[in-house]
Amino acid sequence: MGQIAIDKSISLGGFITGPNPTTALPLGEGGDAIFAWMMAAGPVPDTLELSEAWDEEVATQLPTTGAVIMGKRMWEMIESPNGWVAPDGTAFPWPVFVLTHEAREPQTLGITHVTYVNDGPHRALELARELAGERNIGIAGGNVCQQFLNMGVVDTIVLHIVPVFLGGGVRLFDNLEQGIQGFECASARLGNGVTHLTFTRRSSPA
Repeated sequence: MGQIAIDKSISLGGFITGPNPTTALPLGEGGDAIFAWMMAAGPVPDTLELSEAWDEEVATQLPTTGAVIMGKRMWEMIESPNGWVAPDGTAFPWPVFVLTHEAREPQTLGITHVTYVNDGPHRALELARELAGERNIGIAGGNVCQQFLNMGVVDTIVLHIVPVFLGGGVRLFDNLEQGIQGFECASARLGNGVTHLTFTRRSSPA
């Protein structure tokens, strides 16, 4: 069985968006700064080319991830006729399970197969595991990450910490019943304008 993983870019204040995120401005005011490390600093202004750090930190996950679970709000922000794609247009190959209160039929956009789950995170995880097999399951979106942390099923937390203060937005680690417990730092890597930290669940004593 694969790992259940959270992988997030985050500000020094613990925010994964800037203040006042909306559908039109999904990253909030100034939220682009959290993800600047993913974009190549090329000679063309506002290029959508992805950075080498993206290739090292994100692209390597493509074949090892078998499914992603997210909330309705996040899905509505990334949904497009081409499905879920990176800023440069590269399509993510992962099937997506969207937690929602609505009853909706599955759909396929581009290569993204979407299943809408309206009977809770446990059911979404069950379906994702059936599809992912031995591959990992990604958890995305602030509220959904918090639900899975509260369930105690997350195995790995990867944080890409960007040295900016946003002063508001969506915090990753709010609304946790017992905080973050049982994890240890497995690696710390300094990048260009970002620090990559990986935390893994501490093994229980034999």
